[in-house]
Amino acid sequence: MFLQFAVSTVMVVLCVIIHGMGLFGLTHALRTERVVERLRRIRPLSPRGVAFTLGIVLSITALHGVEIWAFALVYLGVGAVNGLEPALYFSTISYSTVGYNDTHVAMDWRLMGAFESILGMLLLGWSTAFFFRILGRIDAH
Repeated sequence: MFLQFAVSTVMVVLCVIIHGMGLFGLTHALRTERVVERLRRIRPLSPRGVAFTLGIVLSITALHGVEIWAFALVYLGVGAVNGLEPALYFSTISYSTVGYNDTHVAMDWRLMGAFESILGMLLLGWSTAFFFRILGRIDAH
């Protein structure tokens, strides 16, 4: 059980760093003078507003995808799951807190799925807060 806690803790720290740096990078990209000026002129329901929103959604989704894949690769690496597709499936349902079942993972590694679920809930919440903060930049104008 100690190994599960250790690996899970490393993954939590790694994913929080990945997530934080990803959102920081996205924020930094949106804070350039030219972008800030353009945001002031975007109407939320205009084609540009929709494209901006879609870009943010895709960026955040990609960031979560990186974290899901990282867990999937760890499941494969430690032998918790046999095969990439089952590892990716288990990681996705754990991260999204759907938690369909844990029959896809070895009993010795089920706890890591629980850690991933808690982390997923936190990171999805962080992304939601970020998303609404960014959308507030165009909606307020």
